[in-house]
Amino acid sequence: MFTRFKPTWMLESIYDLKPAELKKRGIKVVLTDLDNTLIAWNNPNGTAELKHWLEIMQEEAIPVVVVSNNSKKRVAQAVAPFKLLFISRALKPFSYGINKAKRELKLKNHDLILVGDQLVTDVAAAHAAGIRSVLVKPIIETDAWNTRINRFFERIIKKKLIKDKAISATWRHSLDD
Repeated sequence: MFTRFKPTWMLESIYDLKPAELKKRGIKVVLTDLDNTLIAWNNPNGTAELKHWLEIMQEEAIPVVVVSNNSKKRVAQAVAPFKLLFISRALKPFSYGINKAKRELKLKNHDLILVGDQLVTDVAAAHAAGIRSVLVKPIIETDAWNTRINRFFERIIKKKLIKDKAISATWRHSLDD
């Protein structure tokens, strides 16, 4: 029942994704959630670490595309400083936004991953779309009001996945760990 919430990998942060590890797995594009994955939901400016990671991805020709449930206006404003492509109103946990990105970028399932901080939206959407997923630790502990409900259910699901040894209780720093 909970297998649709099981991420392929669990990393401490999106910055732990390294181009060599992605390329080794045939990953050509990183799809990422916005709030609490790429930027703190309450700090749209990002960090120096984010800018550096995005530069590395660009140098290695691995596009980063934001797939967010937020409005077009909100996402466009948030990603403008980073000059990232984006899909808004992605309707996660459904596959709509991911499938739209696949079509627009002309990619196959094995060409991309989705990185996100939530099991019930991001990981479930990746499963629905048939792609691999990376669950990352949320950037900050607090959430927007609409995410708090998801976090309640996520704690139950995560506890069950750990108990069943479907996932580790430990965050990793590499896809190879």
